[in-house]
Amino acid sequence: MSTADVLTRAVIAFAIILGGLGIYFFYNWTLQLRTRSLIADLEPIRPGAFTLVYFTTPTCVPCKTIQRPAIQTLSQKLGNTLRVVEIDATEKPEVASRWGVMSVPTTFVIDPHGKLRHVNHGVTRTEKFLKQIYGADHVPSAS
Repeated sequence: MSTADVLTRAVIAFAIILGGLGIYFFYNWTLQLRTRSLIADLEPIRPGAFTLVYFTTPTCVPCKTIQRPAIQTLSQKLGNTLRVVEIDATEKPEVASRWGVMSVPTTFVIDPHGKLRHVNHGVTRTEKFLKQIYGADHVPSAS
């Protein structure tokens, strides 16, 4: 294999990776735009409270065994500063579709001003939620 062949393959691989990243970032950008109007459809934003929108299904084992307990722990730690909105994607497929949910569990972290801060595809641990809410350097100590 000549140097030109290796170089050509490297350029093609780089272009594929770059294209994939572009699609990923474009998808997340459109998801952010789409959720701005969807957030307004939720119950009124509680002043000073973050909102966690949690999509699940009755047959999702990781949702029941890992995600729901993590959200319950988070809710206990944050008290009135967190509102959890749980949505069954099988009961409300049109809502899940409008939010761009393709798999469960999927969670959306919305700040007290109604701005989407984070989207988590798959299981998310309590510690990660705390970092997303408080920032990596400002997570309160466990007490």
